[in-house]
Amino acid sequence: MKNMGDFPTFLLVGLLIFSCLSYVRSDASDHRYKDGDAVPLYANKVGPFHNPSETYRYFDLPFCSPGSFFGFYFCVKFYILTNCASISIKWYIIFPWNLDHVTEKREALGEVLNGDRLVSAPYKLNFKEEKDSSVVCKKKLSKDEVAFFRKAVDKDYYFQMYYDDLPIWGFIGKVDKEGKTDPSEYKYFLFKHIQFDVLYNKDRVIEVNARMDPHSLVDLTEDKEVDAEFMYSVKWKETDTPFEKRMDKYSMSSSLPHHLEIHWFSIINSCVTVLLLTGFLATILLRVLKNDFIKYGQDEEAADDQEETGWKYIHGDVFRFPKYKSLFAAALGSGTQLFTLTVFIFMLALVGVFYPYNRGALFTALVVIYALTSGIAGYTATSFYCQLEGNNWVRNLLLTGCLFCGPLFLTFCFLNTVAIVYSATAALPFGTIVVIVLIWTLVTSPLLVLGGIAGKNSKAEFQAPCRTTKYPREIPPLPWYRSAIPQMAMAGFLPFSAIYIELYYIFASVWGHRIYTIYSILFIVFIILLIVTAFITVALTYFQLAAEDHEWWWRSFLCGGSTGIFIYAYCLYYYYARSDMSGFMQTSFFFGYMACICYGFFLMLGTVGFRASLLFVRHIYRSIKCE
Repeated sequence: MKNMGDFPTFLLVGLLIFSCLSYVRSDASDHRYKDGDAVPLYANKVGPFHNPSETYRYFDLPFCSPGSFFGFYFCVKFYILTNCASISIKWYIIFPWNLDHVTEKREALGEVLNGDRLVSAPYKLNFKEEKDSSVVCKKKLSKDEVAFFRKAVDKDYYFQMYYDDLPIWGFIGKVDKEGKTDPSEYKYFLFKHIQFDVLYNKDRVIEVNARMDPHSLVDLTEDKEVDAEFMYSVKWKETDTPFEKRMDKYSMSSSLPHHLEIHWFSIINSCVTVLLLTGFLATILLRVLKNDFIKYGQDEEAADDQEETGWKYIHGDVFRFPKYKSLFAAALGSGTQLFTLTVFIFMLALVGVFYPYNRGALFTALVVIYALTSGIAGYTATSFYCQLEGNNWVRNLLLTGCLFCGPLFLTFCFLNTVAIVYSATAALPFGTIVVIVLIWTLVTSPLLVLGGIAGKNSKAEFQAPCRTTKYPREIPPLPWYRSAIPQMAMAGFLPFSAIYIELYYIFASVWGHRIYTIYSILFIVFIILLIVTAFITVALTYFQLAAEDHEWWWRSFLCGGSTGIFIYAYCLYYYYARSDMSGFMQTSFFFGYMACICYGFFLMLGTVGFRASLLFVRHIYRSIKCE
């Protein structure tokens, strides 16, 4: 790969753009306030606690709004797949009197992708101004509003707000199940009084907590109109915690001693397992190779008296180009791009860019870096395709651009439609979709083409130590366990066993409310994953060649990427055994986007497996005398 030096420039530009986009704040404030200054408080979203993807706008529930609103609910229920499933949708029609009091915060691309929809909250928490049972509003909840709130309380709805960029959570109500066995006897209550406790250091806000008053409740058990008086209190307290460490509170949960012990246990367990198994395989492999080299390294006269067997016997076929070489080169290009993307994400994580609740930073990084690394995919795919003596490099370039983005786009279209039907915040606005399309059109595609042109003009030739014969040898019959699927199962199990303990924490963070900040441990696990994937693929490639099966190209890629299949199988276990997720939307989001992630792992690890196998095969055939 001679022209790879052209592309670090693109990556450097990407990092610079990302650094400009990633730091998001509530407003233009420098987070310094005088007594009585208005501190920005935004209401973000509400949703079922166990369904992290199913979130709605804060005012989709009939809370007190900043202005004076008059509205009513109406419900539409329709059936899908001939009454196999039903979805009930409620709309709240608002007549916008004093609508100018509701302010929507302008959000960055990553925040929108994260499902954040910030609007001004009805509470006023001016700097160092205490309030005691201040009334937000008095309203009469209609029967439909009571039923709507009751359904939300039954599903453990929580709310999320941001006060001076600090997150606030709380449940909107509670279910009284004490002493009751029949669900029809449960009582449902809505919290109507929030207690805000704010810590400050001089002129800066350091910490904020929200407590719900358990004695100030609205009974939602019966379908009848009820009067509700929503109130809030604010208490201020001085602290010595510096402003620079105010986010440490949120990262400490994943750094607690017992959590760290579990993480390090997973690392040690993975390392011991990997060292034992790989050491065992390495010993066998090195001994066998040593014997092979001694046998094949005999002088020509002694060699003429013996019939060639094993992997030397197929030296004229081992570098025969694979079938579907355009698809193969495209898969290598996409895998290389995803590997580069992962490395850059780890670099940003290790330098502290993805601190807790830096809203949308990860999604912004993924979009920007993926767009700017598309040149790597184009260069790798086209240059390798030309090395394989391919002629239609333009088609190969198009295939490279669509190989990962195509399934991702189709999955997004389906899931975004589901989110629109549910009126969830996961549904991207039309403007955001236009921005993503423009990034793909004006950045990703041109860089992909430029990389392809550079790859085509690289004039690199495939380095094969042995000459390929004109006609391929027939592969001898092999036992069933040497076929592709059993080999993939063996190849994927060992790398998966090295990471499965850490997978739980990652899933609990991505598909739950845990905070994951120990990126150093995750990086170590990633390195172990790469090493094990490379080694097990090399070992299986050797045993395949020793059985005189020369079609190792696709096999090494499939074996390397098979860990992605194991991760997707783990998704089934996690969904049904380790989580409380439910509902069509959450289920479709979980399995849909995890399918795309596991597919990306398949391409990335498949590329790692093939590259390791290619180096190994070149080395062993370069070490013997062959015509």
